[in-house]
Amino acid sequence: MAALASTEAFPMNGGDGSYSYNRNSSFQRGGVVSAKALISKAVAEIFDVNQFITSSNSISVADLGCSVGPNTFIVVKNIIESVEQKCQSQGLDSQVIEFQVFFNDHVANDFNTLFKSLPCDRRYFAAGVPGSFYGRLFPKASLHFVNSSYSLQWLSKVPEEVVDRNSPAWNKGRIYYTNAPNEVIRAYSTQFARDVGSFLKARAEELVCGGLMALLIPCVPLGTPPSQSPLVAVVDLLGESLLDMANMGLVSEDKVDSFNFPKYNPTPQELECLIESNGCFTIVKMEPAVRAPMADGKAPTIQMFMLHLRAAWEPLIKEHFGSEIIDELFVQFTKKVAISSTLSECSYKTVLELFVLLHRKTG
Repeated sequence: MAALASTEAFPMNGGDGSYSYNRNSSFQRGGVVSAKALISKAVAEIFDVNQFITSSNSISVADLGCSVGPNTFIVVKNIIESVEQKCQSQGLDSQVIEFQVFFNDHVANDFNTLFKSLPCDRRYFAAGVPGSFYGRLFPKASLHFVNSSYSLQWLSKVPEEVVDRNSPAWNKGRIYYTNAPNEVIRAYSTQFARDVGSFLKARAEELVCGGLMALLIPCVPLGTPPSQSPLVAVVDLLGESLLDMANMGLVSEDKVDSFNFPKYNPTPQELECLIESNGCFTIVKMEPAVRAPMADGKAPTIQMFMLHLRAAWEPLIKEHFGSEIIDELFVQFTKKVAISSTLSECSYKTVLELFVLLHRKTG
């Protein structure tokens, strides 16, 4: 049985409807805002504007996994303002520098909504670059700053072994690696390592020497079992909901057995090893992003949490099971999340959102 194909076909929900990513991405926005000061500090201390504008008065920025906004616009604005401040601190005229921003996501991403939402007061030229960031997207040495937030945890595909009935890693009765045999966990971690290796290799070719790359990726603390991490356990609850629906005759058991979630949350140590193995980047910073409290001081509600998950996961589920089961599935899923001790005992603060800043080595 073949694995799910590349996540190329499964971007976040587009449009501006009730279940759209555009209206249900405040969780990611909190992380993006938390990384703002870290990016500004990095530009001020490391970004060599003089070197980059010697041959051309232009700076190229790419946001990989941009989705439909509005979070990508926050990131881009921060990077550009930080570069302009760096120019001013060095006595350079920031007005003569032109900025080219590339917004990248899967080919099926709702770029129409993205570009309709572009800020009217933007100080950059905008272009869309469709395609998987696990391969090359840009000419060699053409980018000065790359950002990617909440994207690298998505695998390029489900590990083939977990949907192979003849493999020791066949993941029957589960859709994820929570509480799975070691063979399943190893298949997921190996796929993640391949994907990140491809990602870093491509970016090493596309970034100019001395360029910067900022990553924001949800991780699992070292030593934390997958079942105790809310990032992983919540997918397990989705799997339980699908099995319940199979028992009710609403979906086939075979359909559930052939579905696995193409996502992996590494430990910081795993990610660090992969970066060091690439050899083209210096790790300038690798630390948890500290979120500011929500404006109203209240914790996110179950309803907000489920809307966030539906905006991100619905296209993937719909592709495999069809649209007919979606509403009922999320009713069942919401009930499980509401009574889950794993989710009720943790808050968003328990999630390790790792901020990583990489500097492209020279030579």
